Amino acid sequence: MQYRRLGRSGLQVSEISLGSWVTYHNQVNVTAAREMMATAFDAGINFFDNAEVYAGGQSETVMGEALKALNWPRLNYIVSTKFFWGLHKDGPTANKKDTLNRKYLTQAMDGSLKRLGLDFIDLVYCHRPDPLTPIEETVWAMSDMITCGKALYWGTSEWSAQEIQSAWNIAEKHHLHKPVMEQPQYNLFHRRRVEQEYARLYEDIGLGLTTWSPLASGLLTGKYRHGIPPDSRGALEGMGFLVNGLTDVAKNAAVTQLDAIASDLSCSLSQLAIAWVAKNPRVSTVITGASKSPQLTENLGALEVIPKLTQEVMARIDEATADLAG
Repeated sequence: MQYRRLGRSGLQVSEISLGSWVTYHNQVNVTAAREMMATAFDAGINFFDNAEVYAGGQSETVMGEALKALNWPRLNYIVSTKFFWGLHKDGPTANKKDTLNRKYLTQAMDGSLKRLGLDFIDLVYCHRPDPLTPIEETVWAMSDMITCGKALYWGTSEWSAQEIQSAWNIAEKHHLHKPVMEQPQYNLFHRRRVEQEYARLYEDIGLGLTTWSPLASGLLTGKYRHGIPPDSRGALEGMGFLVNGLTDVAKNAAVTQLDAIASDLSCSLSQLAIAWVAKNPRVSTVITGASKSPQLTENLGALEVIPKLTQEVMARIDEATADLAG
């Protein structure tokens, strides 16, 4: 396992990391989570991604119980969470849903700390931009989390380049803790934001990336070329919004071409897709997901594929996917 700095910060994250979206609580209980996290840790993974909204807070609870059982030294691992959607408990939804105001952020952080069983969270993200809250209020609130020791670094997820730059400028002006990282979707079919929109930010503010969905929600595993398997993510309750993308005829035709490239490299299609993301030097870490240990082990095999991605191979990959990339 290789480690990369998170943007210009001194924090080093494993180039492949383990996320909990969809899987923890929904598909993975505490016992399975503990086993997979132990496998990941033994392979060198030091970053475990989460969010308040995942499984309505239960994903954080599952990860927290697993961390308690594993009892690793706190210096040896990195945990993240993300805030925006809230948990939608009984009563009025004002100040606890789709917001980044100070009241919500302060209480959301306390809730996540309790569920994860941690004294502080390493990386905290604004899960989406909030057009209704002044960005100054959000920046001050996020910076204060770090000042009071509840978080170490803060960043954004799926913010525009302009929004990230604005937040950074406000922090610079008021000598606050600046946003260090962004968590965007990045895969062979979703490329423009990372490769074009954010291009200036890597040099101008030293933005780091913790990218998600390297397999395009499973499309790049090849399992959806003949429909939606009953045991797949696309068949889960609440995941119906993914179906149209997973069954896209043109993209699945491209997946077949990619499968041939993977075969030539003696790797799986999933390994090829993850390795392609990790090949980008702007990516600090590739967040992967797994509901079973064999999936995690296969994903880790992508590390051996990265050196095989020569200019010729990258050109073949681009030829198969470039016209379909958004």
